[in-house]
Amino acid sequence: MSGKNVCVWYDATSAMKRAYDAGRLDKHWIDDYCLNGGKNCVRKKRWEGEGYISPGWVLPDGSVDEDLKADEP
Repeated sequence: MSGKNVCVWYDATSAMKRAYDAGRLDKHWIDDYCLNGGKNCVRKKRWEGEGYISPGWVLPDGSVDEDLKADEP
């Protein structure tokens, strides 16, 4: 990912990275938010501003992915 502006929260513990790596999340979410420094990412803003970790089924724009939500225990 050299040369990319990778969000500080995009790592092995990231729900977005895990979902993408598993083929369950469209690449545009990663390109538009995670590899864009987290710009306009609701998940990043809430974590840094409120200390709130968004559930794995909340997408970077704050919308809900019902397929990811259905798989949560």
